[in-house]
Amino acid sequence: MRTTLKIVLPLIISVAVISLLFAGYQVRTERRILRNDLSRRAEILGESLQESVEPLLDHGREKNLQRLVDRFGQREHLQGVAVYDTGGNALALTPGLAPVFKSRPATATHAAEKDSGYGQFLKVEGQPMHIYALPLHNNAKPAGVLALYHDTTYIDVQLSHTLRDALLTALIQTLLITALAMVLVRWTFTNPLTRTAKWLRTLRTGQSHAPPTLPEGEIFDQLHHEVTHLARDLNAARASAEKEARLRDTNASQWTSERLRVSLRNKLKGQPLFVVSNREPYMHVLNENRSVSVIVPASGLVTALEPVLLACDGTWIAHGAGSADRQTVDSHDRLRVPPDRPSYNLRRVWLTAEEEKGYYQGFANEGLWPLCHIAHTRPVFRPDDWLYYQQANRHFANAVLDEMEGTESPILLAQDYHFALLPRMVKEARPDARVAIFWHIPWPNAEVFGICPWQRELIDGLLGADLIGFHTQTHCNNFLSTVDRAVEALTEWDRFAVNRQGRVTRVRPYPISVAFPEQTRTINDSRNAGEERAALCAELGIEASLLGVGVDRVDYTKGIIERFRGIERFLELNPAYQRRFTFVQIGAPSRTDIERYRQFLDEVSAEADRINARFQNGQTGRWRPIVFLRKHHSHEEIDRYYRAASVCLVTSLHDGMNLVAKEFIAARDDERGVLILSTFAGAALELGDALLINPYDVQQLAEAIHRAVDMPEEQQASRMHHMRMHVREHNIYRWAANLLSDLTEIRIDTPDRAEVS
Repeated sequence: MRTTLKIVLPLIISVAVISLLFAGYQVRTERRILRNDLSRRAEILGESLQESVEPLLDHGREKNLQRLVDRFGQREHLQGVAVYDTGGNALALTPGLAPVFKSRPATATHAAEKDSGYGQFLKVEGQPMHIYALPLHNNAKPAGVLALYHDTTYIDVQLSHTLRDALLTALIQTLLITALAMVLVRWTFTNPLTRTAKWLRTLRTGQSHAPPTLPEGEIFDQLHHEVTHLARDLNAARASAEKEARLRDTNASQWTSERLRVSLRNKLKGQPLFVVSNREPYMHVLNENRSVSVIVPASGLVTALEPVLLACDGTWIAHGAGSADRQTVDSHDRLRVPPDRPSYNLRRVWLTAEEEKGYYQGFANEGLWPLCHIAHTRPVFRPDDWLYYQQANRHFANAVLDEMEGTESPILLAQDYHFALLPRMVKEARPDARVAIFWHIPWPNAEVFGICPWQRELIDGLLGADLIGFHTQTHCNNFLSTVDRAVEALTEWDRFAVNRQGRVTRVRPYPISVAFPEQTRTINDSRNAGEERAALCAELGIEASLLGVGVDRVDYTKGIIERFRGIERFLELNPAYQRRFTFVQIGAPSRTDIERYRQFLDEVSAEADRINARFQNGQTGRWRPIVFLRKHHSHEEIDRYYRAASVCLVTSLHDGMNLVAKEFIAARDDERGVLILSTFAGAALELGDALLINPYDVQQLAEAIHRAVDMPEEQQASRMHHMRMHVREHNIYRWAANLLSDLTEIRIDTPDRAEVS
């Protein structure tokens, strides 16, 4: 019934709206007819009276004039008649007319001035009326005005009856059409689909039955064809899976760095993998004492890609932004990383301060970032920033081509919204290369992306790739819709590909993940959650028996202020948790050269201070509701908070994936703790055992925190176990294997490079 209603509801609404519009049209037409009829009758009556009144305007014949007015004032709907002299005074007036008509009305004045008949509908002292006035003459000279006053109340009464009848007719028609439509939909559409769904359910459970009989017709013929093939493929896949399950041992089913290395060796056939991103995995900076130290930038992208490069000896091309980066590279701007176990090459690209400001801070992060995240911050697009974005993409493309020199059929994996133009630049120079780009942030719908003045150029650059990856199928759908709207290309929705100028680009979802740790704890990491919490509280100088944790770059898309307000509401509704629950927000300052980010950092700090002041209320003690740590933390430091926390809050207002959710799950080898996760993060599609919330709903967030801290350990363990199983099976190695496997299987038909050059 619910499905039938969903199908029929638009029809019901359409019929109702059309019926209402028609009822309104009927009433409007009826009003026009009635008014025109009254105006015409008033005009005829006025002309008839005019012939009788004008001879009586001579002095001394006022009594005859009054008798004439009295006699004509008894007609249907005619409320009265009045005769006025040229000065506007009443010469004769029907008894019962309102006192206001003893003086000539504006309608009569208008008729006298124009020397022609004039009628008007209006309200006098709250009563609807129609006044028709005619000029009077005596010996061809103006002698006064004749006015007829009609009561139009009957028109309103008749219109109300017309409206009532029209609405009743509309209601009956809507009910009859609705009933008929529901019967037809259930008979011809819903019931056959229900039978098909039941049949597919039996196939999914391993039972085998003949496919259901479907009505004839183009749609159902296609559906029958597809479900029959689906059943055949499902049976074949089940047989293959059963065979594989019998042949492999349990350890071989999980993707690991070693398994990825073997897989890539077979897929790449000895060719190196090239990765390009704006953020570098290791940054060298000068300390105050002029010594050089290495830091790992806070970035989900770095977290995701580092294991892939460790698994295969490739080259990572990135922007060298560290103050000591130039001091640590060789003459070709390269160095081997990681510092403690060199496993791949890092090639640094240099940008001028103007290029970095225009390309990175301007176009990428003041334009594309808010545009794609739809997080209520207005995107800014400046022509100068666009020029720098093009220049920066060209710099990186040149570096990529330089690194590829001498490599036959190279494979490139470009990263994120910073390099929308790069795929085509590389592909035009190296048509033999296999090029993929993974877009780590959301892709909005076509209408939103159309805000960008250079959307056609961005899409054309992306379509230079052989493969474009997004986190979710929704983002893939949005991208293809944008292509349909913005450029001339053949969009093949059935296989999710775009054919533009003879070049095919595939579009696929690849939900990114993290490297799942397996028995990597050191002796110092062997403390349980309670011991780790006590150690962290001592280091922070606070007292708390329950810890919550949030780990984010300080970015307006992460919902940090909404998170704080949810915590405030939780403590307000549950005073028993005051002086017990403390939330630690690890916030790495980000993009502080952009004014909006500097403002937001101050807003977050001010909100934390306000909430702390409210609940501490001047009391001494070491408890604080919120501890805001405004600095970068290493993965090892963050891991301690993950393992100590009773609850982890990921409240993104809009996110491509958000790997914090998966990092928290991967860290909880004790299978304890609760994840509260925004439904607007891509991770929510995979982690159904988290407490899913709308981050804009403060009350819902407060209730989720209360539910999390009160959740029995058995339920925590069950939920965390399911999520850990998913993250373990769908880890970063599997993500890389799926993406690169699809990329390497793409056939590249190119002319001889010598001919191209």
